Order: sequence, then C-alpha cells, then structure tokens
Amino acid sequence: MADSDQTQNPPAPGVCPITGAVGARPEQRTLVLTGASRGIGHATVKRFNTAGWRVITVSRHPFERACPWHDGEENHVQLDLSDLGAVERGIDDLKSRLNGGRLDALVNNAGISPKGPGGSRLDTLNTDIDTWERVFRVNFLAPVLLAKGLKDQLMKAKGCVVNVTSIAGLRVHPFAGPSYATSKAALAALTREMAHDFGALGVRVNAISPGEIETSILSPGTDVIVEREIPMRRLGQPDEVASVIYFLCTEGASYVTGTEVHINGGQHV
Repeated sequence: MADSDQTQNPPAPGVCPITGAVGARPEQRTLVLTGASRGIGHATVKRFNTAGWRVITVSRHPFERACPWHDGEENHVQLDLSDLGAVERGIDDLKSRLNGGRLDALVNNAGISPKGPGGSRLDTLNTDIDTWERVFRVNFLAPVLLAKGLKDQLMKAKGCVVNVTSIAGLRVHPFAGPSYATSKAALAALTREMAHDFGALGVRVNAISPGEIETSILSPGTDVIVEREIPMRRLGQPDEVASVIYFLCTEGASYVTGTEVHINGGQHV
C-alpha cells in the first residue's frame, strides 16, 4: 500500500498534518470509511485527510503501516463486515473513537464481488446460497447497520451518508455476477429510502455509482469495454471518484440527498 504521495518527513504524532495544530481540534470533521485498503477507498482517505478531516477506516485487514495518512493506525478498526454480530460490536468501538460524539460523514465503500475458478463470472445458475448471503451481508446489510447504529452521531453533526453502488446495479455486467449486481441495486434503492428516513434528522444520504475505475482488481477484457462502451474512451481514476465523494460530504452538496451520481465516463448512456 506504499504510495508516491507519502511524505518523507511525516508530522509528529498528535500534530494535524494540515494546520500543525497539536491534538484533535473541536472543529475538525470526522469521516468513517469502510473498505479503505485499496482503490477508491484508499484514494478517498487521502482526499479527506489532505483536507484536514480525521478519517476512521474500517477494513477486515489489519492497518498497513505503509499507508501514507497521518494517525492511520490509531484510527483503524479491523472488522469483518460479513459477520453481522461483529458489526454490532464494531459500532460500539466506532462510537468510543468519535471525538465529542459527532460524525460528519459515513461512507459505505466496502464491497465484495465473488468469482468462480480462474476469475470466471458466477451467474445465477452457479452461485450457491452461502455466497449470496455473504455478499448481501457485506454490500447491503452492513451499510444499514452502520448508518442506523451511528444515527445519533450523524444527527449531532448534521452529517451525511454516501453509499458506493456500481454500474453493475443498472445493467448486466460481463464480469460482476448477479449477487454483486443485485446487492448494489438494492443499495441504490436503500439510499432513497434512507434519504427519506434520515432527512427529518438533518442527515443527507446519497450514493455514487462507479463504472470502470483503474484499480488493481480490474478484470481482463476491460480494455474492450473502454473502447466500445465508454464515450470518454478511458478508465476512471480512483481520485476522480474520491473527489465526488468529498463533494457530497461538504457544503456544496448541502441540498443534495437521495441522489445516485454516476461516475463512469458516460458508460450508462
């Protein structure tokens, strides 16, 4: 997880990397982000960290010390989102880490897309029930539990939730199978329902729907999709997705809720 943006002289422990202030500042905003270890999640941590936010990351992997953000290890919660009992316990851990009991943004980015032998697509005929259940626990139920469990902290900040869906939730995808696709379609519907329910609490809920983004998990054959289906004729970059997530969590999107933003270079048109 080493990155070229890593500074050679990191700030001293307890010192804000943006302002140089010592300790947590009362006005400092806080993000809880699931699935931060690579790709879009990794870029999102850097985007918010650079803007001075405290970022609490959630991943089933231990914190990788090569990650370039300050205080990352102290702000990391190792949690398997497929274990709903563990998620409930993880919510208590997250609450204990929130300064002043407020949470400005929750980004549900974690997701799993199971594959068959050799990375083959699992279709409706060869996906077993255990796989269906595991995918829906991570991709759909964990976001429900996290948002509900952190409701009071989001209310206190008049914060927001961003769910990460997928273009696979809109159309049959050559690589993503039906368990992943239907879980992301359900998450898009959940976003609208949550926007309705959380709106009266002063909390906004939106989604972003990425298309083909250049990460380490791209499937062979993606270049054909780029050439035939994407009007912009290129892959998206993780930092382009992170910038939209950041916008949805800031004042520029203060009257935006219940929306799914498509980030796919026109692939859906």
